[in-house]
This record gives sequence, structure tokens and C-alpha cells, in this order.
Amino acid sequence: MSKLFVDEIVHQSSQGSGTITIGASGETINVVGTLQNNGAGVGGTNTPNFYATRSTSQSIPNSTITTIIYTNEVFDSDSLYDTSTGRFTVTASTTGYYYFSAAWRALNWTSVRQAIILQKNGSDVIWGETGNVGPYGTMSANMIINLASSGDYVQAMAYHEFGSAKDFGTGNSIGNFYGFKLI
Repeated sequence: MSKLFVDEIVHQSSQGSGTITIGASGETINVVGTLQNNGAGVGGTNTPNFYATRSTSQSIPNSTITTIIYTNEVFDSDSLYDTSTGRFTVTASTTGYYYFSAAWRALNWTSVRQAIILQKNGSDVIWGETGNVGPYGTMSANMIINLASSGDYVQAMAYHEFGSAKDFGTGNSIGNFYGFKLI
């Protein structure tokens, strides 16, 4: 095996355009070290990202779509999740496609219609719904959502038809909301 030692490889036109080909179709190129594009790392980190759970119980009124406030921030890479509103809101520099997931679980409820909804800017995007489940129904909703403008936000909503307001509990096993930018 031969080795080539150089400090820089530049296209022969030296005009900053053209293509430099390394290897051929079907070959594997092994890069040892850090691959960069103009000094920045190549690849991605799926940031911004966040993960939140409930730290206290929350009452959900009957037959009313209600924002779930996931109050316990497990992590939030760019401080874009607001524990007081339950919203993940992008800035101009963080727009793009995101994967979101939200879940909540009823504890010891009788069989009722229950749902979790992901909303973008206050409009429903997807419903994760169960109809007449047992006393420990779990709802979840997952979706890729384009947050294209600064100020776009996503929040998780709960809904049930129990007949009166019901509380759901706390912790990761009861409910969570998370998301991350796709690279």
C-alpha cells in the first residue's frame, strides 16, 4: 500500500470550481480524523433537540382539547422548549424539518375515548387516538413537521370524553414530549 503525503489538494484550474474525485464507484473511502467543509464539521448532531416529561399532575377537562404542559425539561440543547407554555419554538437560525413525538397515559380511568394531538402554530397536524380503551390507555403521536419560519411552534394537546375533568400523573412512564431537527 502506498501513502500520499500532502498539505492541500486543489483542482488544477485553481479557480475554486471543478470536481476532485477520490476513489471509484463501489469503493469504500476511509477518513481518519475529522471531515470538514470550510472548517465546519460534516455530518450533523440532530440539534436543536429537547426531551420533557411531567413533574406534577395535570387536569384535563372533559371534551376539551387542552395543551399538555410537560414541566420537567430533561434536556433542551438550544433552550427552545418552554416549560410554562408547553411549546417548542424555532428561531430564524433553527428552522427546518423536525421529528416530534408526544405521549400520555391515563391512570386507572374507565373506558373512554382519549387522544393526543400534535399542533403546529395552533392547528392540528396529527391525532393519536384510542377509542374506549381500558383503564390504562396510552396515546402517542409522532410526526415529521416542517418549521419553516422563525416563531413556528409545536405543542402537544390532550383530549378525552370521560364526562368530567381527569388528572393524569407524572414522570416519563406517564407522558413525554420530545423532538429533534433532522439532518
